[in-house]
Amino acid sequence: MLGYILKRGVQTLVVLFLTITLVFFLIRLSGDPTYLYMPDDADEEMVEQFREQLGFNRPLIVQYGSFLNDVVQGNFGESLMYRKDALGMVLAKVPATFQLAFAALFVAIAVAIPLGVISAYKQNTIYDRIGTGITVFGQAIPGFWLGLLLILVFSVVFKVLPSGGGGSGLHLILPAVTLAAHSAARFARFTRSTMLDVLRKDYIRTVKSTGASTFSILYKYALKNTLIPIITIAALDLGVLLGGAVIIESVFSWPGLGQLLIKALMGRDFPVVIAGVFFIALSISIINFFADILYGLVNPQVRVK
Repeated sequence: MLGYILKRGVQTLVVLFLTITLVFFLIRLSGDPTYLYMPDDADEEMVEQFREQLGFNRPLIVQYGSFLNDVVQGNFGESLMYRKDALGMVLAKVPATFQLAFAALFVAIAVAIPLGVISAYKQNTIYDRIGTGITVFGQAIPGFWLGLLLILVFSVVFKVLPSGGGGSGLHLILPAVTLAAHSAARFARFTRSTMLDVLRKDYIRTVKSTGASTFSILYKYALKNTLIPIITIAALDLGVLLGGAVIIESVFSWPGLGQLLIKALMGRDFPVVIAGVFFIALSISIINFFADILYGLVNPQVRVK
């Protein structure tokens, strides 16, 4: 088991290394941001001094080596826009992003499990077709478009929910529902297929022969045996929700990491972009790492793969 843990740990470190390396070189393609932070009347000498201060006058490979050395020490530099510690700015926005991701995960599970159970029990009926249509719609619709549609309906037309910002539970509803839509559709489809397999088992037929109620059959016997894979997938999907929150936060002006990253990208604030992407990659990698370890404990066959 120790060898399996070490193997997954090395794989996690490799993923993080490749992620920050890719981001470092990709954002350099956008050009030198020096002129964005200099006054219009700055002469060439001032520009060169500022470029030297930031280290942009050095060869790219030298910048990369210095960057890796700083990252190992947890130093992502200072924000070019705000002149603050880049990692500190990212960490300050993390609680709001996690709040949105966990709220979306709760919404997704709360909607998906009943929908999947009903579709499986009412297989090939109008209820199943409606449930399948909802899941297809949820997986096909772009998140940003759904967000704008919800704002139009609930904020502009009916005026029952705020269109953006933060500060209360009401502000969380629309972005959480928008972010949850794709995951809920996926969970519902998985729940349906898993429930169909369970409902064909012999012990379910035995339970039915005892005259047990439909609710008892579905939720006491059948659903219980489908929850473990559902919960596992939901835990893994938390990382996906953290990544997807970047776009949704910008649509609803949610004061989280996503909105900060969008502003940093627009302003070519390299340190903030790299620190934000690194944190998201780290969160997803840690979630996947512990999921892999849990799989290895539950199913020893996984360890040999």
